[in-house]
Amino acid sequence: MIFRHSVPILFSSNVRRSIEYYTNILGFDSKWEWDDAPSFGGVSKNGVEIFFCKEGQGRPGTWIAIMVDDVDGLHEQFKSKGAKILVPPEDKEWRLREMLVQDPDEHVLRFGQHVTTHKKKNTVFAPTIKILERVPTIEEYKLLAKAVGWNINHDQQVEMILRAPLCALVALDSETNIVVGCVLLLSDNASFYYIKDMMVHPHFQGMKIGTALMQRLNDWIETHAPEEALVGLYTGPNLASFYGQFGFTESFGMIKRIAKKHTIS
Repeated sequence: MIFRHSVPILFSSNVRRSIEYYTNILGFDSKWEWDDAPSFGGVSKNGVEIFFCKEGQGRPGTWIAIMVDDVDGLHEQFKSKGAKILVPPEDKEWRLREMLVQDPDEHVLRFGQHVTTHKKKNTVFAPTIKILERVPTIEEYKLLAKAVGWNINHDQQVEMILRAPLCALVALDSETNIVVGCVLLLSDNASFYYIKDMMVHPHFQGMKIGTALMQRLNDWIETHAPEEALVGLYTGPNLASFYGQFGFTESFGMIKRIAKKHTIS
């Protein structure tokens, strides 16, 4: 049994007013109505849907949480549109940065963004860190993967990974001669590019090393990739804003994970 997604249904004293508020003020970009004087309707944006029912299916004052990639930027947009902001963005101990917005029927929208909890060590990395265009060695890759918690141990497996990149970058600490970060770029050598295995050693995170690696790789792609080429990567919502600064946006996709194979001895 597969659960697809859920859609909240909110009480509305005026469905058309609700739809206009959510589209004109809160930035939802798709809408629909049912009946000439709407008794039901809805809005959606990026897969997030909300339905409205005239004076039914709920009560005023319902709370909804919506995750976004830039709550501060959204706050500025809402202020400029005249949204009723109950609480501006603030960091919470549960690793979210949140703000509260109220709609005309007193429903409260809790917009949240994932935030990292570690403190930034430096605004820029030390001058001993050098970004080099080369593939990491098997041992360098294994040490980095282990440091960030990836379970990659077999040399043959790593050798296959490192044989494929069209471009690879490492962040080398020239003082210790240790690789503290890397990123790989795969391609079909035609129109698709895939960014893989962006890693920065935990002891060196928060020092803009990942930013430097991505900026250098992004420059390489912009220089070498043909027009209209597609560049993709996989990441979690907590890193969406990081990759967003390089022009990446969320996109619909589908994945399948192959089940573990059992061998009979």
